Amino acid sequence: MTDNAVARIRSLFDELSAVYDPADVPFFGPIAAGLVELLAPVPGERALDLGCGTGAVTLPLAAAVGHTGSVTAVDISDGMIELLDQAVARHRLSQVVTERADVSEPDPSWGTFDVVTASLVLFFLPEPLAALQRWAARVADGGRIGISTFGPQDDVWRAVDASFAPYLPAAMLDARTSGAAGPFADDAGVEQLFRSAGITAVRTVTTPVTVAFDDVDGWRRWSMTTGQRQMWARIPAVDQDDFLERAAALLAAARAPGGRIELTQQVRYTVGTVER
Repeated sequence: MTDNAVARIRSLFDELSAVYDPADVPFFGPIAAGLVELLAPVPGERALDLGCGTGAVTLPLAAAVGHTGSVTAVDISDGMIELLDQAVARHRLSQVVTERADVSEPDPSWGTFDVVTASLVLFFLPEPLAALQRWAARVADGGRIGISTFGPQDDVWRAVDASFAPYLPAAMLDARTSGAAGPFADDAGVEQLFRSAGITAVRTVTTPVTVAFDDVDGWRRWSMTTGQRQMWARIPAVDQDDFLERAAALLAAARAPGGRIELTQQVRYTVGTVER
């Protein structure tokens, strides 16, 4: 990635690290668990987790490969790596090694791995195919690689996200991240990326992930723990109350019978193997 892209992504995730993936609204954790389940790591295998964050994928990978295996966890954010290091020490996971690095260019000196993962990472990168080719080069002969990306959202979630658009600069209106355009628009597009990177036996599994909130303020607090935080920062302070009122009107349509707000995101898992 360019120096500017690296700095922008590092800054965002350093800011998010202290609040990322709160336990009261499971989202990134269930997505990560689904990816690990599909790749089915076994004791003794070597795994590489790219864009590891605070360890949503790393920790279940470590449990699966056990102390006879290993996990190399990589992230560009110092804040994320610091929190993961704390979790690794707390759980005594001697099989986990962390690296602070640009995930689009994994270091060849790390060697090759039986399993390579990247959950909700590839669409952040300016050259996804080039990154995926480098990721595939880190897969051992016969090894597996898998990523998660976003599929469609429900109508309410999509409408609420769209309400941010008038406040955002063109650089933030990248429809790849929402799965609305480019190679991330559908299963076939992501599968073609995999095949172009030399990955075989490619398949896709899609599953819904639902988040629930007691009220609109709960939704707002949660959205501030995700990449949407940078969107909130673009709304002038004098406009934020009005924006929240408009969001509340949209979210009212997502009230479940029990009164909670429920929003559903389809999550796409794309997995394959590398044969040398």
